[in-house]
Amino acid sequence: MTKSMKDEILKRILASNGEAVSGQELADSLGVSRTAVWKHMQTLQEEGYTFETIKKKGYVLTGVPNSLSPTQIDLFLKTEHFGREIHYFDVVDSTQTIAHKLAQEGAPHGTVIIGEEQTAGRGRMARAWESVHGSGIWMTVIVRPDVTPQQASSFTLVVAVAVTMAIKTLYQDIEPAIKWPNDLLINGKKCTGILTEMQAEADLVQALLVGIGINANQETADFSPDIADIATSLRLEAGEEINRAALVALILQYLEQFTELYIEEGFASIKTLWEQLSCTIGQRIEVTTIRERFEGIASGITDDGVLQLTQDDGLVRTIYAGDIKIL
Repeated sequence: MTKSMKDEILKRILASNGEAVSGQELADSLGVSRTAVWKHMQTLQEEGYTFETIKKKGYVLTGVPNSLSPTQIDLFLKTEHFGREIHYFDVVDSTQTIAHKLAQEGAPHGTVIIGEEQTAGRGRMARAWESVHGSGIWMTVIVRPDVTPQQASSFTLVVAVAVTMAIKTLYQDIEPAIKWPNDLLINGKKCTGILTEMQAEADLVQALLVGIGINANQETADFSPDIADIATSLRLEAGEEINRAALVALILQYLEQFTELYIEEGFASIKTLWEQLSCTIGQRIEVTTIRERFEGIASGITDDGVLQLTQDDGLVRTIYAGDIKIL
């Protein structure tokens, strides 16, 4: 990830642990003028960082915005590939759209596209996704696994495990549960959606575009009336502000870990953990597909991530795609 001069200045100030950082020393070490440093500091203040200026000592950081800038995420990042290249936007139509373009242009494995706001965010089946500015995590990760398109069908479930584990690790009072195939619920309300799209040839995946939308810091009033009764945020459930950059970094860490396991051993190696984290298995559900609607008990998933449903007459059906409702 190539850092701008502003990001390099910010990184050094953030690493100072509250000590004063001399503007002249920054200028000398970075090979720029003192005026250039001052201009970058002004920009940082416009972005929400606050500083105290101490005469003859320099700048002391006094406040940090809850931002998803690459520099903020990099403070917490412990991955080898994921998040090492980040494309950050204040406002974007859809991170998925940009990811498709970047993937076609050869963006490396683990590239992240992230925005503070989406104006045309979308979920499965082209449904709109509310993406309030500065409150959630709206990102797409470009993954390039050496698998066939058939094998890749279960990757959304791998992503769900990674996101769930990250949330549980940082916020132990929250119990997110995976609703097959791509939602995370807390106390029955949706907080996360996952959208995986593919660029592929007949027998080879070129790229998986993993869209992750997380309601992080929304208050109840931030949700439109259409979804207020069925949506929640991590902040509402945890009772505290969510550090979005820290959560993104941990999601990328788990996602890198589980992606490597998935590539080496397939989804079967992650299946048991998925089932433990799921709120679907063992529940009576209603399934709606393009052609029909039926219900039964969600009795398990296959090693390929396909949902199995047992009807009241004992017939076991395999569900490759569809909407489910937990009854």
